[in-house]
Amino acid sequence: MGWADWFVVGFWVLAGAAYCGWWRWARWGNRTQKKAAAGGGAAGVAGSGGAAGGEEERRRIPRGSKGWPLIGETLEFIACGYSSRPVSFMEKRRDLYGKVFRTHILGKEVAVSTDAEVNRAVLRSEGFVPCYPRSVTELLGKDSILKAEGALHRRVHGLISGFLKSPAAKAAAAAEVERSVLQSLSDWPEKGPVFVQEETQKITFVPLVKVLMGMGPGEDLNFMKEQFHEFIQGLICLPIKLPGTRLFKSLKAKEKVKNIIDKIVEDKIQAGEPSMANDVVDVLINEIVTNYLPEMPISLISSIITELMVPGEHSVPMVMTLAVKYLTDTPLALKQLREENLTLRREKVNSGKPYAWDDYMSLTFTHHVINETLRMGNIVNAVWRRAIRDIDVKGYLIPKDWCILASFSSVHFDDENYSNPNEFNPWRWEADGICVSKFTPFGGGRRLCPGQEVSRLEISIFLHHLVTKYSWVAEEDTIVSFPIVKMKRKMPIRVSPVSV
Repeated sequence: MGWADWFVVGFWVLAGAAYCGWWRWARWGNRTQKKAAAGGGAAGVAGSGGAAGGEEERRRIPRGSKGWPLIGETLEFIACGYSSRPVSFMEKRRDLYGKVFRTHILGKEVAVSTDAEVNRAVLRSEGFVPCYPRSVTELLGKDSILKAEGALHRRVHGLISGFLKSPAAKAAAAAEVERSVLQSLSDWPEKGPVFVQEETQKITFVPLVKVLMGMGPGEDLNFMKEQFHEFIQGLICLPIKLPGTRLFKSLKAKEKVKNIIDKIVEDKIQAGEPSMANDVVDVLINEIVTNYLPEMPISLISSIITELMVPGEHSVPMVMTLAVKYLTDTPLALKQLREENLTLRREKVNSGKPYAWDDYMSLTFTHHVINETLRMGNIVNAVWRRAIRDIDVKGYLIPKDWCILASFSSVHFDDENYSNPNEFNPWRWEADGICVSKFTPFGGGRRLCPGQEVSRLEISIFLHHLVTKYSWVAEEDTIVSFPIVKMKRKMPIRVSPVSV
């Protein structure tokens, strides 16, 4: 945070301490509980609220603590995020109150679920809609596809998923990613210390932008990457828009990114409808022009594309970086991964055929490594949802307008779901397979990430060429989990080419 952020924090902490007393906080909490109980009984995840009320409903509201006035339990939540055990905040309250509990963090009183089945029900239910911290909603704006519901969301999600799963898009994505990986890795041995976290961002961003809007390398791309990096820094920050604050800077950067995308969309429209969709922007333009969807205006396209770019800037690069970290710390896993990928490389050399999507998807142990990295890394550690009516989930009552935080990381580190959950063990996937409700790195339900297969492809290609052509020695580094997952020192390594 900048100086302006800290000034705002200090001012409001002092003002809040002078203004609020414990009696006021307790009184507010009692009113909230009474209102929730009076609002009616639950009627199942897909049902509507009733009017039962009473003591029974109050008992079914998740138990928990409101913490301190104004700040609630936010300080402990943040402190745990910076620790080596970020899920300890959830574990402590799970042990005290059960797998679904109530807390007050980031300015909201929320219910928190650490239960896999409750999370699954929340993700699948139409009774819950997206609910994000104020900084996220401020930054994404009113046109955010994350907040879209009903027919519009289903249509946009279906269009993007369908395009990214098409054979043509898969072939194009594989070629773009491989080109970017090879170009980047070729420079690593000459750089001395290579900061994996930075380098993988360079690898993923270029092919992602190409797939999304057909934009190639150049000054515009470099400027967009710079501004987009500035934009996402504000996704988790103080929701204050004063000049100099993180949110203010990110909003300015977002406007510059939007202008670039709007220009691309405008140029494509003026050029006429393409005979075949070559990127996501083409798909969206064709849909709007062909079917004339008033609920999906042209102005919505830039918001959709901006949000789809987030994985290329942070999520996928961090999975690549964490895979290098975990493999460095687990030599046996690295050895088996290298052997599997060398086998594929020899097959391609002998056949003379280029790599294809199916080649990378056939690497069984490689995908075990990716799964385990996703499980332990928890790049997306939770989702926020708001109940649009009183909802009953597995015996818990979530009152209307309450937010619930479905914690994926808690499920991924629960020893009831995974033996020795703090141990990087890709072999566990040979026996366990993937349990849908207990493994949710890409979300789930109606908002399952449409680009999950492309993300896996990118990581597979990166690992394949890294382990078959290079070896590395890593310097000491640690993982930080708040406000976003990252390496404290950006994962420095020294790379050497290997002969096979």
